[in-house]
Amino acid sequence: MCLSDRGLFSGYTAGPFYDEMFHSPGCARSHYARLFEKLGVMAPTQFEDRRKHADLSFLLQGITFTVYSDGRGTERLFPFDLIPRILPQSEWARIEAGLSQRVVALNLFLQDVYGKQLIIKDRKIPASLVYSCRHFRREMIGLEVPRGIYTHVCGIDLVRDSATGEFLVLEDNVRTPSGISYVLENRLVMTRTFPEAFQEHEVLPVNHYPAELSRILRTLSPRTEPDSQIVLLTPGIHNSAYFEHSFLAQQMGIELVEGRDLIVDGVVVYMKTIYGLKRVDVIYRRVDDDFLDPLCFRSDSMLGVPGLMGAYRAGNVALANTPGNGVADDKAIYAHVPTMIRYYLDQDPTLRTVDTYLCDRTDHLSHVLSNLPNLVVKSVGESGGYGMLMGPSAARAEIEAFREKILAEPRNYIAQPIVPLSVVPSYDSAAQCMAGRHVDLRPYCLYDGQKVTIVPGGLTRVALEPGSLVVNSSQGGGSKDTWILRGEC
Repeated sequence: MCLSDRGLFSGYTAGPFYDEMFHSPGCARSHYARLFEKLGVMAPTQFEDRRKHADLSFLLQGITFTVYSDGRGTERLFPFDLIPRILPQSEWARIEAGLSQRVVALNLFLQDVYGKQLIIKDRKIPASLVYSCRHFRREMIGLEVPRGIYTHVCGIDLVRDSATGEFLVLEDNVRTPSGISYVLENRLVMTRTFPEAFQEHEVLPVNHYPAELSRILRTLSPRTEPDSQIVLLTPGIHNSAYFEHSFLAQQMGIELVEGRDLIVDGVVVYMKTIYGLKRVDVIYRRVDDDFLDPLCFRSDSMLGVPGLMGAYRAGNVALANTPGNGVADDKAIYAHVPTMIRYYLDQDPTLRTVDTYLCDRTDHLSHVLSNLPNLVVKSVGESGGYGMLMGPSAARAEIEAFREKILAEPRNYIAQPIVPLSVVPSYDSAAQCMAGRHVDLRPYCLYDGQKVTIVPGGLTRVALEPGSLVVNSSQGGGSKDTWILRGEC
């Protein structure tokens, strides 16, 4: 579908990057054709009215997040761009297969590394790499977890390489991945803002996620009674993802609790209520390992529950996700996930990973230090875009500061070449027209020990600044609705 250069797309160009909407200037890809036709004849004022309606919907529903590095305030309206990212079924099928493969392999790795450690004994992954990971929890060694499931909820970040058009895995998030609430709310706002577009497209639904998560959590209960109690444990209102915590608790019909609302007595967890103590069977925890139990981890934590790990070891309560998962999404371990897939599943990886240099290897370190201005450097245990150097856009002083950090603690850093992320047309309100903005994709995967359920699409995160490759909401990025079409176009 091609239209003349007019309206919202007047002067639009993707530059040298892979354009998700257009295969050539002014000519939309087949799965975008109907949407482009509708948008192409829409006046900027009409689109602006719909954009304001969407912003108002987010405001009224209190859909906010936190940018900790910004001193202007705690709560911020979540930036949302109305142009959806659309993927055809054929492309999604390959992504879905690759994600399922990866989630199962990561779960097997966690079972193994806290169990027999065969992958270490067979020298497929260096023991030093595992044991030096600060998120490896020796307290979990030999502990049988409910149904053998560690990776109940995974958020796996994908990017499309503009050079090849191929989707690559950028990183794994198997501790307490956030963002699914924005997927669900984005879809709701889009159906209200562009209802006619959904009538013309068969977009796969996403609203089954809370029910599926609730089902998996209930299967973990140590008691078979129908009144098994599930709670969502939050750090509290000042956490960046608190909106999501309250949203998911409400959607699943479970209690939202803080550490002070729970107590352990006789290695059993109870929730304080106005009617007395009520036993808790499953905790969907959104509190990091370090703060989960001051008797086991950080003794100064005020967020966790004293004695919780004792109740967990006794089998009286289930935790999702499982403590110790951070060893699987350590960015240095990430480089070995293809090895895990071959070792545990005897399969080749369906989705490729980004080439990664491990700074604790002498040969890799030499290359990284010689090419810092051309690489992205990441701290292995950080998330949300923190602890990262974008070499091409960094000042000389920042590069030199990172050089010193790497030399002081090489195990704590990895480096990767810059991936030229694909772009999706996004609305520039100042210019009142479309401009190409870089995106990534975080699909959400649920695992019940037998099958992996993946929400069709996931969270498309978009860099709001021209030319920026940093899409994390915690760094000021925004999001788009992601459409997976039921059939081919």
